[in-house]
Amino acid sequence: MRFRDREDAGRQLAALLIEYANRSDVIVLALPRGGVPVAAAVAIRLKAPLDVFLVRKLGVPGSEELAMGAIAAGGVEVLSRTLIRDLDIPPSVVQRIAVRERLELDRCDQLFRGDRRPPVVHDRVVILVDDGLATGATMEAAIIALQRLHPAGIVVAAPVGARQTCERLRRLADRVICMAMPEPLLAVGHWYEDFTQMTDDQVRQLLAEADGYREAS
Repeated sequence: MRFRDREDAGRQLAALLIEYANRSDVIVLALPRGGVPVAAAVAIRLKAPLDVFLVRKLGVPGSEELAMGAIAAGGVEVLSRTLIRDLDIPPSVVQRIAVRERLELDRCDQLFRGDRRPPVVHDRVVILVDDGLATGATMEAAIIALQRLHPAGIVVAAPVGARQTCERLRRLADRVICMAMPEPLLAVGHWYEDFTQMTDDQVRQLLAEADGYREAS
């Protein structure tokens, strides 16, 4: 199974989430940037509101695509302590990267949301979407942060994810849907024909289009 692009992956993923369509208690939240086009396709199919939930990966120095942890809104920090220990990454380096990413998280919040209020998730079913789950650190941070907001339920949805990661997240979320669970997962991008990095402007455009679609419905 390979996806043409993130939008194609979102349409296929939405077919597995159809039971959540046309429900006033459902909201789709995307992990920027790559999760936004996937989530946008899901939200359109389900006729659900779309927003972003900001999480920043803490990349391993020199191998930034490899996550040693993640931070999320509300001061949440999740660290892969085994990985940090195995790679002998000093605590001072971890802290420096966390501070830098916290500043970037605040910047993205202003950039993507502007004057819009954060999404209301209390007593709603949250479908939390990303374009892939490798270590799962960013998704884990998002789940922990969302749980503090008391949603009715958290559904994690991704087109592809490492089997061990998906199984671990099932212990945190109410439901986890991964269309493909290869073991090992060499790279999320291998599952897409087009895995071009999303820009901030593209994310903002997709969120604006989702607002327009909802107002027109």
